[in-house]
Amino acid sequence: MAIASSSWASVRRFAHRFREVIGHTWYLGLTAFGGPPVHFKIYQEIFALCQALSGPASTKLLYSMVLIHYGFLPAVLALLTWSLPGALGMYGLSVGVSHIGETLPRPVYALLSGLNAATVGIIALAAVQLAQKSITDKLTRILVFLGACAGLMYNALWYFPLLMFLAGIMSVIYDYRVLHPAARCIMSLVGKKRQPSIEEEDMEIPTRTSETEDADRVQAGKPRSSQLTVKRGDPSSLASVTEPSGETGERRIIPPARLINISWQIGTIIVVSFFVVFIAIMVLRATLPNRPLLFRLFSNMLLAGTIIFGGGPVVIPLLREYVVSEGWVSPRDFLIGLAIIQSFPGPNFNFAVYLGGLTAVFGGYNTALGAILAYLGIFLPGIILVHGTMGLWSAIRARRWVKSGLRGVNAAAVGLIYTAVYRLWQIGFVDAGFASGKSLGDDPWWVVVCATSFVGGMWFNVIPPVAILLGGVLGMARYLVVTS
Repeated sequence: MAIASSSWASVRRFAHRFREVIGHTWYLGLTAFGGPPVHFKIYQEIFALCQALSGPASTKLLYSMVLIHYGFLPAVLALLTWSLPGALGMYGLSVGVSHIGETLPRPVYALLSGLNAATVGIIALAAVQLAQKSITDKLTRILVFLGACAGLMYNALWYFPLLMFLAGIMSVIYDYRVLHPAARCIMSLVGKKRQPSIEEEDMEIPTRTSETEDADRVQAGKPRSSQLTVKRGDPSSLASVTEPSGETGERRIIPPARLINISWQIGTIIVVSFFVVFIAIMVLRATLPNRPLLFRLFSNMLLAGTIIFGGGPVVIPLLREYVVSEGWVSPRDFLIGLAIIQSFPGPNFNFAVYLGGLTAVFGGYNTALGAILAYLGIFLPGIILVHGTMGLWSAIRARRWVKSGLRGVNAAAVGLIYTAVYRLWQIGFVDAGFASGKSLGDDPWWVVVCATSFVGGMWFNVIPPVAILLGGVLGMARYLVVTS
């Protein structure tokens, strides 16, 4: 009886945990309509880590939190319940779009243009909000600016990871003042030491004492400087002097239920194994003749999921390069999905499910098979990397240079979101004569629609689905005015 009672109690605890995980993740999945992936204020360092790794930032953050709190299987369950609502919706959209004709009625183009313009405004708002959270000093402000400018100037598969890496290096160099000795040496060589004049030599220079400094600080409204007395043999007083705030890693006290039960050895094996498999697939992608369409689809999505940094807004223009440029999906069908994805629940990476379904059906394969391969290809890299990195993170999380590098990587990733805004702006206006898209700036009306969604979200707390629907209404209003 005691054994049966204990087993029943274990089953009840598992059922309670299952309901808790499923309930929270389904709610988050149904309410995350394309906004910034910052819906809960937990573990700021894990958020920065997820921003620094490739893949969907919000999905990785959720997976990491459930992994820490509940373990591996609940984390996988949370991943599925978080992403499946939007993935199923995008799969259904791909089935519907695959049955429409080559041309659409003019009102549909007007509706799509309005949705696209509102989407650009929402992504621009996400970029501004993330920049406000990421910018903490002059360095991060510069990195956000340089990341945006560099993303505008060039676009290649290897380019964005290189920008992230360089931003992290710059942050470490700045925080550790690596270049300060060289700068002082140069200044001493090129600068001319000014000789004091006779009058200056005769002038009496007052000596600043601690009393006069404290008086000035009180007059300026600042607190007095603390008087530290270092006693010989007193380690506590010595630590207060030699360890100023911000120079050493803060002490972390984590309850036993919140420990990361992944060793750094296992984490290293996971990360290395992933890159071995990734390199093998990329070699086959480049060397195999007559590669099957579904293999090419999966390898392209795997490549996209591995090298995309900066979260959901960045994935959209890059997926255009990997799918539309291959000739698998028409520019018009791509823009239809772009107009709808922001109003669908879940992460923007579900856009790959829509593109995978269309690629498969146009290639003569089953739509569901293409959607599943695209889903796995786009989501697996980020999830595997963050799972392995959690083991490494438990070993290096207290090191200052790690946090310094993540600060720079996060700032550059936010800058790339502004790049995504520009690229989507350039293709947001669609019509029967240019189904591949034109710049929204070609018609002032779409500029107004874009600004309306931005201002509505910034100042009036309009949620993204409402802003997108309002953009569609304004698009139809333009069509009625023009044709009347």
